[in-house]
Amino acid sequence: MQAADPTDSPAGYAALLIPVLVGGLVALTIGVYGNLHAPTGVAVNLAGFSSPLTVKVWLTSLSATFALVQIVSALAMYGRLPTVSWIGGLHRWSGRAAFLFAVPVAVHCLYALGLNYADLRTLLHSLAGCLFFGAFTAKMLLLPKAGLPGWALPIAGAVTFTALVVLWLTSSLWFFTTSGFRL
Repeated sequence: MQAADPTDSPAGYAALLIPVLVGGLVALTIGVYGNLHAPTGVAVNLAGFSSPLTVKVWLTSLSATFALVQIVSALAMYGRLPTVSWIGGLHRWSGRAAFLFAVPVAVHCLYALGLNYADLRTLLHSLAGCLFFGAFTAKMLLLPKAGLPGWALPIAGAVTFTALVVLWLTSSLWFFTTSGFRL
């Protein structure tokens, strides 16, 4: 007879409730704000870039690159790839970098453009942005919790990563394929 997994219990599932609800509330709040806020069209540009849009696509590309480091380092931490002693630090710092590059993009999108559902690409982009920040919030709230089901953090990370990939596909890749690579 197999011993019961202590994380596969009602208490383990209950520990998921608050972080998932808070993450959902964050996603919903961003979506509501983006829909109600009248877009200003005003954007901040950084020196060296040709437009605010190029700033956004390059910051999103940096964020997505660090998210790839997150996936590889998570696979190593979970024993799916060979590992080194510093992989945990790399995972934490690459996650911080991915998030920090995503924040100014989100602020710009929400302030200058708002939630947009004029076409399928912009609708997917807007929804993925809301999902990314909601999933990220849930993942961060799940990290310190003990007794979670073993699948909880990998699923939270996968949802966060997938939302960021959709953001990149619907913004940076779209821009690069329609306008070319430029600063």
